[in-house]
Amino acid sequence: MGGIVGYGAYIPRYRITSDELAHARGSDPKKIKASLGVEEKSVAGRDEDAITMAVQAAKNALKRAEMNAESIGAVYVGSESHPYAVKPSATIIGQALGLTDTYFSVDMEFACKGGSAAFQAGLGLVASNMTSHALVIGSDTAQAEPGDILEYSAAAGSAAFILSNDNNAWCVTVEQTLSISTDTPDFWRRSLQAYPQHAGRFTAKPAYFAHVAQSTKVLCDAHDITPADIDYVIFHQPNGKFPVLAGRMLGFSAEQLQAGLLSPQLGNPYTANVLLGLTAVLDQAQPLQTILMITYGSGSGSDAFLLKTTENIVAVQNKAKTTREYLNNKTLLSFLEYQTLQKGH
Repeated sequence: MGGIVGYGAYIPRYRITSDELAHARGSDPKKIKASLGVEEKSVAGRDEDAITMAVQAAKNALKRAEMNAESIGAVYVGSESHPYAVKPSATIIGQALGLTDTYFSVDMEFACKGGSAAFQAGLGLVASNMTSHALVIGSDTAQAEPGDILEYSAAAGSAAFILSNDNNAWCVTVEQTLSISTDTPDFWRRSLQAYPQHAGRFTAKPAYFAHVAQSTKVLCDAHDITPADIDYVIFHQPNGKFPVLAGRMLGFSAEQLQAGLLSPQLGNPYTANVLLGLTAVLDQAQPLQTILMITYGSGSGSDAFLLKTTENIVAVQNKAKTTREYLNNKTLLSFLEYQTLQKGH
């Protein structure tokens, strides 16, 4: 269908631990961590937003692709936290990267799977030869009402991929992608509301698990593959527990999930969530390995991708900062410092 020639990640260096946040909110940190499986989360700096993070992730993708930004013919950006309600993030990113004026561009939104929807749209453009290269991004400074359970996981980060129709340059091929979509209202934010709302009774079984399981099974059945045929699997990670439970339910081992499981140390950066997991997997994958990536977006839908690394994967891995390097480079915040940064967003 097409392939990846470059990928990049960006994670802010600021973190707040679940212990620090729980103590300040008057909650039991042991119960919070046992419930969510999140030890700490990333926090955007005062001068960071979905656009600035996207630019940095895209620069890393360009380094790995070893290409000039002027070759990019499309920029698709998925986010729940576009800085402007009416003004596209995609054009600002394109200008910052030095693209020409002749490129497709659009902002996309579908809860936490806006980035994978951007990936699918960009893939369609390169597969149809409407453009030779497409830049697709998932980037978020996730919103959560102070004191809500979402606050312990709502994080910040960005992931970017350059898709191409040049099969000689692919480091990853996209074998197949498909989507599941239903009207399942587990999470929403109405116009002008500052924070999202969620219906707890819909969050797990009828929303996340139902959609993730269905998209996984449909894709695997279509290719007659089993969990044993997959080297890495990356599920959407709203917390540290759901992807592990989904993997167990669908027959995957903890080892297959480990490389892409970032949420215990990262939290949930919404549209960047699974895409960052993919960048972490690609940082260590070997040639001819198979990757299953399953995204989830509330409201609700799931995008499934079957990917395979090529002989080029090892050559691109160290051309830019790795995801784990970003994850391990951190400055812990006090609750007061965290509040100060949050007010800036």
